[in-house]
Amino acid sequence: MARMTTGRVPLIAGNWKLNLDHLQAIAFVQKLAWSLKDARLDFDEVEVAVFPPYTDLRSVQTLIAADKLPLKFGAQNLSEHDSGAYTGEISGAFLKALDCDFVLVGHSERRMLNGEGDDDVAAKTAAAIRHGLVPVICVGESAEDLEKHGQSAVPVAQLKAALAGITGAVDIVVAYEPVWAIGSGQAATPEQAEQVAGQLRQVIADAVGQDTADSTRILYGGSVKSGNIAGFMRQPNVDGALVGGASLDIAEFSKIIRFQNHVGV
Repeated sequence: MARMTTGRVPLIAGNWKLNLDHLQAIAFVQKLAWSLKDARLDFDEVEVAVFPPYTDLRSVQTLIAADKLPLKFGAQNLSEHDSGAYTGEISGAFLKALDCDFVLVGHSERRMLNGEGDDDVAAKTAAAIRHGLVPVICVGESAEDLEKHGQSAVPVAQLKAALAGITGAVDIVVAYEPVWAIGSGQAATPEQAEQVAGQLRQVIADAVGQDTADSTRILYGGSVKSGNIAGFMRQPNVDGALVGGASLDIAEFSKIIRFQNHVGV
C-alpha cells in the first residue's frame, strides 16, 4: 500500500454533531466495534475515531476502556480558556481528563452558526495542544468563496491563521471540508481534494517544519460515503475522512472505514 510509505496511518473519523444521547452512544459504539471486528478490520492499518456530543463522552470513554475497544474518540469543540467564569464552556483540561484523543476546532458550523473567526480557531488550537489533545483543524471554502477566490485560497488562509502562534513539532490533524459539499450530497472530486490537501501540507511545512508536515494527516470531509471514499484515499495527500451524516449509519460508516477492501492504495 503506497500510503504506508508516508508513515501516516489513515484516520476515518465520524462527527456525530447534535445526534445520539449517551444511551444511544453506548449502543452505537458497541455495534460499530462488533461490526468492524466481524469484518476483521486491521486497526494497525486504519485509525477509527468518533466525535460524540459532550454529554456522551464519559459513557463512550467508560465503554471503550472497559471493553478495550480499539476505537479513539474526541470532542466536537473546546474553550480557549482553561478555567474561570465562562458559563457553558468546556476546558481542554476536562477533555483530557476524560481521555479524549482529539477535538474538532473551527468546524464550518461553528464558524457560521457561532461566529467563530480565525482568531478564535487559533486560540482553540493552542488550547488543545496545551492540554495534550490533538486538534482536528477544520478549514474550507463556501460556494461564494469558491467563486470569488478559487478553491484553495480560503482554506490556506484559515490554516495559516490557526497555526500562527504554534512553534516547533506538534501533533495535529487538518480536515479540508468545502462548505458547499457538506450535507449537499455533492462531494468535491478526488483531484480537487488532492490539490487543496497538497497546498495545506505546504502551509504546515512553512509554519512548523517539513517533518511535521510529512507526518500530519490531512482528511477530506463533505458528503463522504462508501461509494466515493475510494477515490479520495488514492490521493497521496489525503490521509482519511471526516464523515458527517454517513457516520450515523453503522453499516455505511463501517464500509467507509474498510476502504482498503476496495481501494487499491
